[in-house]
Amino acid sequence: MKTSAFVYPWDVNGDPEAPARIAALGVAQVTLAAAYHSTRAVTPRHPRHRIVTAEHAAVLYPTDARWEGRTLRPYPAGDWAPGDAYGEAAEQLAGAGLQVHTWVVLAHNSRLGAEHPDTSVVNAYGDRYPWAPCIAQPATRAYLVDLAAEAAVRPGARGTELESLGWYGLAHLHAHDKTAGVGLGDAGQYLMSLCFCPACRAGYGAQGLDPDELADAVRTALEPVWQGAPSDGGWPGVGKLLGETKAAGTRAWRDETARTLQEAAVTAVRAAAPDGFQVLLHADPVSYHCGANAGVDPAHILSVADGVVVPCTGGAGLLTPFAEQRREGAVLAANFTVVSGMGGRPGTLAADAARARDLGATELRLYHAGLASDGDLRSVRAALSSA
Repeated sequence: MKTSAFVYPWDVNGDPEAPARIAALGVAQVTLAAAYHSTRAVTPRHPRHRIVTAEHAAVLYPTDARWEGRTLRPYPAGDWAPGDAYGEAAEQLAGAGLQVHTWVVLAHNSRLGAEHPDTSVVNAYGDRYPWAPCIAQPATRAYLVDLAAEAAVRPGARGTELESLGWYGLAHLHAHDKTAGVGLGDAGQYLMSLCFCPACRAGYGAQGLDPDELADAVRTALEPVWQGAPSDGGWPGVGKLLGETKAAGTRAWRDETARTLQEAAVTAVRAAAPDGFQVLLHADPVSYHCGANAGVDPAHILSVADGVVVPCTGGAGLLTPFAEQRREGAVLAANFTVVSGMGGRPGTLAADAARARDLGATELRLYHAGLASDGDLRSVRAALSSA
């Protein structure tokens, strides 16, 4: 199967050995970050540094004139990725014989929420989530669509992978997270991720729900959970906690909001891209899920994009709903973490990839060539050479 490894520009720039080392893994492609959220990353082999601190969400290339005069616009990177860091790394990787696809993180941006708090998801208690832009707001949607088109279609790129193109919620996966003290479960996470900004309140109203009554119902439903009662799992648990009518109305609003944003972003990317440019989404087959792997309806998203990248580190079962809806030529990329220190299992990659292929995967993604240790990379090379 065709395999691509995720890479940051700072893994490559300033390290002349990096492109050949990545190519020697046996991958045909790299998925190179062009727009990324804040992070602190290790660089185990770089000759100049070992830790890179990306202080805020940023684009890793110079932006164009489309942003002039706009309030919501991408932030340039600081000294962790100066100038056209993406372009510099892409040129070196292509020189090593690797196809380069862009990696674009969209609705996950803490600096945007800090500087423009009205753009953020606000929960039923009135708490804002600055890391989570509300994708229902017209100005935010326009920003995300234009960012997708610009960041995806960089010079020489053969395709893109769009991450966080949907709802982001309570789970942040960043900073010193202290939200696990109460077991919210799947249903509680959903309720705590419902947005009550003006745009979403109007959206609930269009579904026949009174937003004030809905917010009160969410708070009432969560009270036993805060007191330690177990939260029922899955969508039936949401209906039990919130009531079937209210649950269905919230999901209808949120599903439609995410679907139309995904359609608009993919359309904008294709309009800006050359013929044959591949557009994939990082996706979860449960449409009400939030996060980096956006919740989608598998049949719908495979009619919109060229395929999906599916998280498989905890097992490849999430591939099945996509495989059942796969059209001829659609990409189903199984994404495996190969960094042992982040819960990956590079030593079982060959077996895991074979299992993913049996479940319908057509390609592999490896997270992450820059973060992995030398030992992890040796395991990856061995697995790919035996495939």
